[in-house]
Amino acid sequence: MGAENPKVLVVMGSDSDFDVMKSCLTTLKKFNIDFDCRVCSAHRTPAEAAELATTAKDKGYGVIIAAAGMAAHLPGVLAAFTILPVIGVPIQSKVLDGMDALLAMAQMPPGIPVATVAVNGAMNSAILAAQILEGAYPQVAEAMAEYKKEMREKVLAKDQALQNKIAEEI
Repeated sequence: MGAENPKVLVVMGSDSDFDVMKSCLTTLKKFNIDFDCRVCSAHRTPAEAAELATTAKDKGYGVIIAAAGMAAHLPGVLAAFTILPVIGVPIQSKVLDGMDALLAMAQMPPGIPVATVAVNGAMNSAILAAQILEGAYPQVAEAMAEYKKEMREKVLAKDQALQNKIAEEI
């Protein structure tokens, strides 16, 4: 590891997850993290899921992000086949509003962890991946520091605008 950009494997259980996961991909790009994005089903293509996970480290990936809804087994299946960190993104569904996916990812058995973000928390999955990778990639650490600085400045500007509004209206 070093000067080259880190790589993240992003796997979606369905192409319908793309609208949610787009913010993950744009955030990875913002942090100069290369990615490949695939559709793979834990239930319909289990051999392919196992292949993706077992070969990910050799292909240079440092983290796997997996999005799934409903039963949401994809992140856990991938985690079972790799030593890489796996971040799960529960996708909101119509039936249980994403709580089924959230609990499926968060309640993994001992020894097979899946770091789980909020329902539809795709952007946070990319930020968490960047935080995992930043120790080995100075350019990611620099991008993360700049991102945190920008967030701080935006909040301080909003606070100042609120103080001005209060002074004018109250």
